[in-house]
Amino acid sequence: MSTTTDITTGAPTPSTDEAVLTPLIGDFYGYAELLSAEDQEILARVRRFAEERIAPIADRAWASTEFPYDLIPGFAELDIVGLGREWPDRPAHSKLLTSMISMELSRIDPSMATFFGVHGGLALSSIDLCGSEEQKERWLPAMRRMEKIGAFALSEPHGGSDVAGGLETTARREGDDWILDGGKRWIGNGTFADLVVVWARDVADDAVKGFVVEKGTPGFTATKMEGKLALRTVQNADLTFEGARVPEANRLQHANSFKDTNRVLRVTRGGVAWNAVGAMMGVYELARAYALERVQFGQPIASYQLIQDHLVTILGRITASIAMAVRVAQLQDGDHFRDDQAALAKRECTIALRDAVARAREVLGGNGVLLENKVTRFFNDAEALYSYEGTREMNTLVVGRSITGIGAFVGHAPRREG
Repeated sequence: MSTTTDITTGAPTPSTDEAVLTPLIGDFYGYAELLSAEDQEILARVRRFAEERIAPIADRAWASTEFPYDLIPGFAELDIVGLGREWPDRPAHSKLLTSMISMELSRIDPSMATFFGVHGGLALSSIDLCGSEEQKERWLPAMRRMEKIGAFALSEPHGGSDVAGGLETTARREGDDWILDGGKRWIGNGTFADLVVVWARDVADDAVKGFVVEKGTPGFTATKMEGKLALRTVQNADLTFEGARVPEANRLQHANSFKDTNRVLRVTRGGVAWNAVGAMMGVYELARAYALERVQFGQPIASYQLIQDHLVTILGRITASIAMAVRVAQLQDGDHFRDDQAALAKRECTIALRDAVARAREVLGGNGVLLENKVTRFFNDAEALYSYEGTREMNTLVVGRSITGIGAFVGHAPRREG
């Protein structure tokens, strides 16, 4: 489909009246057109759901820190969970489509995009990549229908970036069961998830193993974290395991080392780059609309050079980031994706996000700190996206090791890799 440029919005516009998906003003180069017509239709349904169902309640849910459970049936009706895998009744769709779905959700509410990403990304992917065929058949169909919601428990009270070097949560084999002891922190969906993928260290061989812990398991408790000022709608929890008994049938049969954990993280880390792109698109739309409507000194502030500089810079951040994110999705589809490529995308896109939300807040002036104008929600949420799925520092070191062949991580003497 060829495009022209709409002078009033600056967005690419289809040259035919048969457009499947209206271009977003933040998609300045029209990257959504890389999707097939069928995929554009799916994305259009997600956009309508986000704009009509999520947008009206996003601020209220964020302010109250209460999760809007009534949205889950609507998510389920979209049938977008597990789009990237093959199902008996549905072919696998491209990583570009699933990534753009994350972008669309983040454009309206990064909290709801995170909820969906934890369930359909981290939790479902853990079972899909590391579970046996029986385990996949037992859990994945219900997760696809969102009859069972998933969570992913890796981070710990005393361990974030360094969990690969030694999880404190332990698993001990006892007959046909495993006994889990320890704690997890920052676990999204943790307060209400039906299935929690828990990563623990086997005391017998010191290897990291994965377990599916079901809601109601004796010895397992989840407590909502309070006082969180980013992604407030996401129900992050502290999880405690005190002699929690998990059957061997719930041990992920192909999760036997942290390398298996990292297979999941490699896929989802690239997804955070798309969350960042979506959040930037959201604040760009808000800042541009405000600049056109807000009158100071007798004219719209959009007519001032400094305001245009902010808007163009935000658009530039979006355009550079989406180019990187699109290439990441293409590499994932081609099965040539590496950890360092995921790390670079996550690093750069979230750095750009931090700058973009600050500029959008500045365009709105004092009004930018009012929740009713929404920019402050994105401003705060950006801090969480910047930190989770690998901090800027850790992703920097992953890429640094790749390009120099020398590991520079704290606690390890510098050495050449490979």
